[in-house]
Amino acid sequence: MSQKTEKHTFQAEIQQLLDIVIHSLYTDKEIFIRELISNAADACEKLRFRQSAGESIHEPETDLKISIATDDQANTITITDTGIGMTRDELIENLGTIAHSGSKAFLKQISEGKEKPDANLIGQFGVGFYSAFMVASEVKVNSRSFQPDAPGHAWLSEGSGSYEIEEAAESPRGTRIFIKLKEEDKDFAQSSRVESIIKQYSNFVPFPIELNGEVVNKMSAIWTRSKSDVKEEEYKEFYHYIGHDHEDPLTKLHFAVDAPLDIKSLLYVPAKNMESMGLARSESEVHLYCRKVLIQSKAEQLFPEWCRFLKGVVDSEDLPLNISRESMQDSALMQKLNKVLTSRFLKHLDSLAKKDEETFYKIYDQYHRFLKEGAATDFTHRESLSGLLRFESSALDKGKRTSLKEYVERMQEDQKEIYFLLSSSRETAEQSPYLEVFKARHLEVLFLFDPIDEIVMDHLGRFEEKALTAAEKADLAIEEASDSSHSLSEKEAKALAKWAKEKLGSKVEEVRTSTRLVESPAVVVDHDKTMTAGMRRFMKSMNQESGPMTLDLELNPRHAMVVRLSEMKSQNELLATRVLEQLVDNARLAAGVVEDPKTMVRQLNELLEQVLKTQSS
Repeated sequence: MSQKTEKHTFQAEIQQLLDIVIHSLYTDKEIFIRELISNAADACEKLRFRQSAGESIHEPETDLKISIATDDQANTITITDTGIGMTRDELIENLGTIAHSGSKAFLKQISEGKEKPDANLIGQFGVGFYSAFMVASEVKVNSRSFQPDAPGHAWLSEGSGSYEIEEAAESPRGTRIFIKLKEEDKDFAQSSRVESIIKQYSNFVPFPIELNGEVVNKMSAIWTRSKSDVKEEEYKEFYHYIGHDHEDPLTKLHFAVDAPLDIKSLLYVPAKNMESMGLARSESEVHLYCRKVLIQSKAEQLFPEWCRFLKGVVDSEDLPLNISRESMQDSALMQKLNKVLTSRFLKHLDSLAKKDEETFYKIYDQYHRFLKEGAATDFTHRESLSGLLRFESSALDKGKRTSLKEYVERMQEDQKEIYFLLSSSRETAEQSPYLEVFKARHLEVLFLFDPIDEIVMDHLGRFEEKALTAAEKADLAIEEASDSSHSLSEKEAKALAKWAKEKLGSKVEEVRTSTRLVESPAVVVDHDKTMTAGMRRFMKSMNQESGPMTLDLELNPRHAMVVRLSEMKSQNELLATRVLEQLVDNARLAAGVVEDPKTMVRQLNELLEQVLKTQSS
């Protein structure tokens, strides 16, 4: 500095702000590069606006760009922009005094003892600038305003309470920030270190960023462009970059809205579900930007947990961020952003289901578990999610699937419930004794093959005011056959049920005459009205307690085996008891609640042995 150097003391609040930034505000020191690049981009944007307005500009032929130079021998880093620049008074105002009410509010919160103060300071030059002092032993700023007759000035400080300023007439338009790095932070003078930081945080800044003469940010922020201006190959190239995936995505969603929030977003659904491949639980790979600058990588709060398979970017200018841009402070706004984004994604899936069923089912086959998780847990979007669920049905050919809405449209006029049956396969479902009454009454039943499906149905409860009801819990009866000569009378059926309960004891809770069976002699149902066999199996697989299982036995009074059993109990009670026990085991097997098949095989062999003895005698 020359003899014309002016010496100034930092305003008390600025010194306080400087101490906070240096010692406690930012979690990663590398943030200073992002902050200074953001300020440089703001300066370039402001100059571009002045030019477009027709104002007279100093050095109008100079291109707008940001240049960074590192020197690992001298341990320095220099960040230069050709933007709007600053006059002497602007340097003093922006770097030496509190010029913004937001800064004052921030300091007020600090003085009141709040550890995580709210502040809306993003994009204000004088605040992000101070992050340089986290790594600097000295900072020198050369700046010349865009105004043709304004001379340049140099500003110098060690961040210890004062700064110096003098005229630097030969300065080019814009601002150059020269940083002498502290010994412990000299890694920021390494070109490779700076390049990785630029690519992480500032790769989509809309002005060229040169690092030691080479342009680093070559990717375009295509999410800010109109969809009609982006080629399909650009979408794919961007996905490969942002998604770290060599495969093309199954679908993309590119949209922009300005109400209720200003949002520009580009979302992708990857071709493969990593969780289904046995890998670790997925984590969000949607990144949050503000004005093309990365604010939060893998921003978990942008979408509900079930959307964790999505990849892409969300950019919003409405975000009130804390001074470090590292965490959201307005949770209500984040919730609104979450709701808007999720609703648009669900609307996109619904549109695919109607207009491009092939793509929809590619997505559904990979990510149906995520959609079901959302249907069971996300009350806000439950209606939309339930409309996307697909199941096989007794009314459709094998392999074809239907929505709950389509099921409702096919329902019988007097039907009040949507019926479903959990099974391991289509073949097993079609042979289930629980299905017999539905076949007899020509009622459609949805087939659920995924163990989580029944949990989802239980959480949904209803769809379009129709109750979702498990087939084994349905209160339905077949019509009595006109020829009842081969059936037990009501009196005989009650007597058989009473005898069966006495012989089975605690193996079953109740024995009653079935009104649901046609071809099967017997069926067991969970005595707990809120539980089914499938739900118990799922809870067991999740190591969750479902309470003690007690079963009710229903006997089909029209089945020849049950009729013969009624006769046998008074002729050969021992054999009749063995047959009864086997009937129960068969029913348990059909219901999927046999815990030890070896015991069942042994009992079956004993029964066969007794039958053979009876026949030989």
